[in-house]
Amino acid sequence: MQKIKLILTLTMISVFSMSCQKFLEEVNPNKLATDNFWKTLDDCDAGLTSVYSAFKNPNVLAIEAESNRSDLTYPGYGRPNTSNEYYLQMFTNASQAANSKWEALYRGIFRANQVIKAVTDLSAGFKTAAETQRGNGILAQARFFRGMFYFYLHNSFNKGSVIIYDFVPQNESEFYQSVKPATEVQAFYLADLKFAHENLPGKWTIERDLGRVTAGAAASLLGQSYLYDKDYATAKTYFKDVIENPAYGYALVNDIGDNFTTRNELNSESILEIGYSLKYKGEISVWSEDQVSNTLSYALSPVGGWKTLYPSSWLIMAYKNDKLDKTDPRNFVSDPDGTQRLRKYSLRTSYSIALVDDPDLKYYGLTTAQATYFNNQETAYFRKYTNWDIVRNETDIVPNIRSGVNVRVIRLADVYLMQAECLIQEGAIQEAMALINKVRHRSALQLLGTNGSGEFPNAEHDNVTYTAQSLMDHLMYLERPLELSIEGNAVRTIDMRRWGITKQRFLELSQKRYYGEHFQYVKVDNTPDWRWESILNEGSKDGYKVIQDYAQAAGNYNQEAHAYWPLPSSEIISNPDLNGKK
Repeated sequence: MQKIKLILTLTMISVFSMSCQKFLEEVNPNKLATDNFWKTLDDCDAGLTSVYSAFKNPNVLAIEAESNRSDLTYPGYGRPNTSNEYYLQMFTNASQAANSKWEALYRGIFRANQVIKAVTDLSAGFKTAAETQRGNGILAQARFFRGMFYFYLHNSFNKGSVIIYDFVPQNESEFYQSVKPATEVQAFYLADLKFAHENLPGKWTIERDLGRVTAGAAASLLGQSYLYDKDYATAKTYFKDVIENPAYGYALVNDIGDNFTTRNELNSESILEIGYSLKYKGEISVWSEDQVSNTLSYALSPVGGWKTLYPSSWLIMAYKNDKLDKTDPRNFVSDPDGTQRLRKYSLRTSYSIALVDDPDLKYYGLTTAQATYFNNQETAYFRKYTNWDIVRNETDIVPNIRSGVNVRVIRLADVYLMQAECLIQEGAIQEAMALINKVRHRSALQLLGTNGSGEFPNAEHDNVTYTAQSLMDHLMYLERPLELSIEGNAVRTIDMRRWGITKQRFLELSQKRYYGEHFQYVKVDNTPDWRWESILNEGSKDGYKVIQDYAQAAGNYNQEAHAYWPLPSSEIISNPDLNGKK
């Protein structure tokens, strides 16, 4: 936290770019003098901009590192050898991701605290109901973010025992605070989120405010917190509010692809979203804190990008085996000769990952095989967060190394699946299955349960009678990872930890073997060519390289050391009172 202490002392920092796209495009704040700041509610609203800006810092979610800690990904080029400490479960308190995430979250907390203090100080002078209402709205947004940042800290670091700042430090010594018990941290952030839930609007009606946080986002985080704490009854109440409250108006979008690119951002399914834009800050470094774009498309894409994160082998196979509803017309496509045929892969699969033999969805304007090489045991790439649908190459976006794709942090499909988990834990199997099937039906997938049952009786079902355990297994090992891969704040890492399956999962996956078969395709000039070892299969085959995942992770993972990030070395070095000893 040393950098934070240098930047955030007594003053309001510069007002930076916003993290919500519509909100961002309406405001172009300049650097503010701090000696005359915090005089009006306009100042507080402008200061709130810096809190939204803190949320768009990529280290808050740390998508690459958090995904590599889970069973979802392989860390990019170089298979079968990698030195990635997160994938290998060899990270320590000196690891960059842990230090950067800690710093980013506390930076957001310090900014929120400045707004909270300013509104509180001004509130005694409010003369009208309109002033009181506006001040309360600003306060609710700031407390939402402080609560969310602490929720992330609690579920990420040191088994939930972290430092609580409920004030703005006035001198250097006040930065030196001890960690608090996890229960105290939890009570602190729950109070903030409950205040936000009670005081934020269900939705923002003015276009420039779209993207600001809402009561529904607060309810989602509250439900998630109680779910993580295994308080299913309370979690269920908050999830029910999110799903049914007409003031929020959430609904699954018809096309799952609307959740992953610049298409249909801030849609009806999105509950909490980080907005990015290519319209501003083109002259500054892509790595600057002031930047309003992100670099995720470059990190993930093989077409002009760095391809630093691949889907893991088991996940690729699960996507390939995602069963279609063969009675749903959405699963039929027309070949060039007009022949109707069944899609090769599910809509969910095609919009989540790029497979070399997927003929039904273009990739950077070409077939997937034409668009990129699929070599070096690379048998799939994530489509999520990339610009595959609007450019031929990520370098077509100028200035380079920038993307305007919003990150949907929480969406309604996730809430449906979390509510389904609560219902399973209470023995309400049919109700849980109904929610899972809502998510599946949106992507024209084969539904769970007996034929002719449920909300969609005419759809194809798997005709299986599920028990609580078998449905929970489906949720843990298929539905949640396939629907939500590399989304949210460490969703899969935390899910595996709270279910108690992490070590066993790595052990089981390390026993699996895969190989890639060759794929013949037609190049752009209509000549045939091959993508070597590009179609993933489970098992082994003579003459083909063996692919094995998680062998080192299975041996290295230690729950005490790796279930949470440790307290980062930057804080240990700079804070003499971290453990209550000066």
